[in-house]
Amino acid sequence: MTFEFDLVYLIYIGNISLACYAFFMRFLIVILCCLNWLPVLADKPAGYPFVTFDKAMQQASVQNKPIFVYFGRYGCGYCDKTNKEAFSSQKVRELYSKNYILAYVDAESGKRLRLPSGERITEREVGTRYNAFATPVFTFMTLNGEPLHRLVGVQRIEDLLSADTEVQQKLHGTKKP
Repeated sequence: MTFEFDLVYLIYIGNISLACYAFFMRFLIVILCCLNWLPVLADKPAGYPFVTFDKAMQQASVQNKPIFVYFGRYGCGYCDKTNKEAFSSQKVRELYSKNYILAYVDAESGKRLRLPSGERITEREVGTRYNAFATPVFTFMTLNGEPLHRLVGVQRIEDLLSADTEVQQKLHGTKKP
């Protein structure tokens, strides 16, 4: 009797272990398959001299340049699309690096900044202050942080070039012939 009981018990325990293993393997396969559909993780565009917002405010007053702020976030597929399609342009890179102090703000980050006024604020609060609730948002600002022009959503090379022209006209009061 003991032998039959032990054998039945082992078969029962073996089936449970096998069932758990099969469940785990199916779960793992589903997770691995889902990784293909996750959004691409976006960050600031490569090759640009982006700095934090607080550093941009300081540099802008020293260099007497307007600020271009890129509000993005981790996991933003539209940010990644804009990075690949618009910020890959050498012309945009040269123009924006020459005309602006470039700041990147992760609109969902809790990273603390200290503004030139001494105010302590998080990147998320900067995003809220400038109405960057959906990303990407691109805001052109004066040295004092006053918005001059704003672009929302996926941008093309032409959009960024046109926006630069508009901002330069506002700053210098000139019209393009």
